[in-house]
Amino acid sequence: MLFDTHTHLNVEQFSEDQKEVIERAQAAGVSKMVVVGFDRETITHAMELVEQYDFLYAAVGWHPVDAIDMKEEDLEWIEELAGHPKVVAIGEMGLDYHWDKSPHDIQKDVFRKQIQLAKKVKLPIIIHNREATRDVIDVLKEENAAEVGGIMHCFAGTVEEANECLDMNFYISLGGPVTFKNAKLPKEVAKEIPIERLLIETDCPFLAPHPNRGKRNEPSYVKLIAEQIADLKEMDYEELARRTSDNAMTLFGISR
Repeated sequence: MLFDTHTHLNVEQFSEDQKEVIERAQAAGVSKMVVVGFDRETITHAMELVEQYDFLYAAVGWHPVDAIDMKEEDLEWIEELAGHPKVVAIGEMGLDYHWDKSPHDIQKDVFRKQIQLAKKVKLPIIIHNREATRDVIDVLKEENAAEVGGIMHCFAGTVEEANECLDMNFYISLGGPVTFKNAKLPKEVAKEIPIERLLIETDCPFLAPHPNRGKRNEPSYVKLIAEQIADLKEMDYEELARRTSDNAMTLFGISR
């Protein structure tokens, strides 16, 4: 019923109770999840998980914060993994101007290379954007990312910026912040973006939705996000869950 399009079940925060977390997600009606790898260690673990569970899928890419660490062989490895039947996207990739580990020019170079790779292997891309919206949109346009499209993950921009992304063949994915009382922009986006272009996610273990804000997030909480968006759109919850799941399966090329 529910499809969590962005999880990090492959990180150390789940090392002690990963199996129980996955079982809780299933019990909450989460039928499919994408595990996002973003460096050597997390990509390796994501691939192990998708071999273990039928209903888990992987995205493989390099996070902008760590762009300075990416080597040519890492990009070649990602290209090789892209041929795996359970790898459904390249990413997360993008720009992050909040942390200063990787210079902006290196981030942009790694971002561009991953877009070009995604076009080569014909997979959608998952975009990480933190405090870099204008530059992210400019790079996507310059690299003609519309050719593959993808997801604006945990979207935090304006309705106008969301519409620019829709015009480039992207889906808008909303997570925990849409449930925060003071989060005006995600709520406006949830109301305005057409249901056929919306996705839901947890980004667990980060950004847990209300009333679990500040705690470790997990995929079962995606139900809280779906309920909030259904209320904002004045939609039936079951319909919202079905439509966002259908959107994800269409984007990722997963058969029903």
